[in-house]
Amino acid sequence: MNHSDYPQIRQAGENALLIYLAPVADPQVLAQVQWLSQQLRQQLGSLLQEIIPSYNSVLLVYDFLRLDQSQLELCLADLLAQLPELALRSKQGVSSSKSAADSSGKLIELPCYYSAETGPDLAAVAAQHHLSVNQLIKIHSEQQYQVYAIGFAPGFAYLGWVDERIATVRLTTLRLKVPAGSVAIADRQTAVYPAASPGGWNLLGNCPIPLFDLQKDPPMALSTGDAVRFVPIERAEYLRLGGQL
Repeated sequence: MNHSDYPQIRQAGENALLIYLAPVADPQVLAQVQWLSQQLRQQLGSLLQEIIPSYNSVLLVYDFLRLDQSQLELCLADLLAQLPELALRSKQGVSSSKSAADSSGKLIELPCYYSAETGPDLAAVAAQHHLSVNQLIKIHSEQQYQVYAIGFAPGFAYLGWVDERIATVRLTTLRLKVPAGSVAIADRQTAVYPAASPGGWNLLGNCPIPLFDLQKDPPMALSTGDAVRFVPIERAEYLRLGGQL
């Protein structure tokens, strides 16, 4: 994969464009994704029906009755031309109102009860990597993760990247029902299941804080670009916060 071939703009439907900023994702690319999404919202507003940021791309769905694709591409060309300068400023630590680093999200700490009763795969994952359960918990909870994408289910945030020492492939057999709040890993990603659903990730524990609630505004606790850190808690604290066993 050649970074010089990016950014790329691809047609994704009669009124949608997909912009790839890089061949792979990393924190700097994610910051650029967030900056581009923010600039497009400010400059085009209601002319865009949806802006969906992801790992290394932005999906734009626009109102073709009010916005011509050629106009949109001109706007994109102007913004994309600024990315190399933004990347350079970010590397040099130069502050700027237009810096890609300014688009990073908030830091959210999520309590997690790591245990056999909430994380049925906890011991097996630790053994697979020749670690004690406490070592596994320490490695998983000390890492700060970024929200790279929202998908699969409402409020399901893909968090990266898990330390290579505990990266674990998905289960070979899908669970028919994973409890809401389950904290899990698959390969080098980790996540919290916002609702009970089928799933094939390795379960390490459970977070008692709801991450998706239609009665709240916004309904999702996490957004692309946010940072997440898991904080280990004991059983009593888990139950006090509303955790279910």
